[in-house]
Amino acid sequence: MDRIHIIQEKLLDLAKKQDLSDLSLRQMAQEIGMRGESPQKIKHHLLQLQKKGFLSLSKIKGIVQKVNYEPTWAKGLLKKAQSLFSIPIIGTANCGPATIFAEQNFQGFLKVSSKLVGRSKPTGLYAFKTDGFSMNRANVNGKVIGDGDFVIIDSNDRSPSNNDIVLAIIDNKATIKRYLEDRKNNQVVLKADSSFDYEPIYIHTDDEFFINGKVVGVIKRVSKNI
Repeated sequence: MDRIHIIQEKLLDLAKKQDLSDLSLRQMAQEIGMRGESPQKIKHHLLQLQKKGFLSLSKIKGIVQKVNYEPTWAKGLLKKAQSLFSIPIIGTANCGPATIFAEQNFQGFLKVSSKLVGRSKPTGLYAFKTDGFSMNRANVNGKVIGDGDFVIIDSNDRSPSNNDIVLAIIDNKATIKRYLEDRKNNQVVLKADSSFDYEPIYIHTDDEFFINGKVVGVIKRVSKNI
């Protein structure tokens, strides 16, 4: 899972303010407050940003000739490259629907086949890496959710039906759980589907909590036995 280097963050911020194609590598270093930094190091980080899908570069004689900043990545409006999707990895989902795609929450992109996602377009999708075994019996399209897997979440689907698996935000913490409506008792139950004994989370319908999307797919981590 790729993380954004501090130099890459500064270059992205600079790209928002001005056209980088007008700057040399040394000028870019100066503009981001790193005067004297090696041009090759700046070039390296620009290439890393290109690999992650943040920038589009055209190089002539080893110099970055044109850089186009893509502002739509921060809104979850993603591009399709042939049969591969670039789905943003949200490292911090502990936020409401309006801020989940803020830049500071990004940890890079998950490159994944559209066939594994089961969608013709990736619009609104993001990935979240699981931690723990609270959903290791949950089945999503024939795959269970294991520790370290990536779950694919549809951020446009925030009105879950009974038994949907969702990413919920409670007390500023993100959790993957099964959504159950207990209308008789005026409560929402977030249930763990696990081989371990995890107690459900009980929420009053008037409590402040967010549903940041429905889980629509699972990308399994690489098995050590392969």
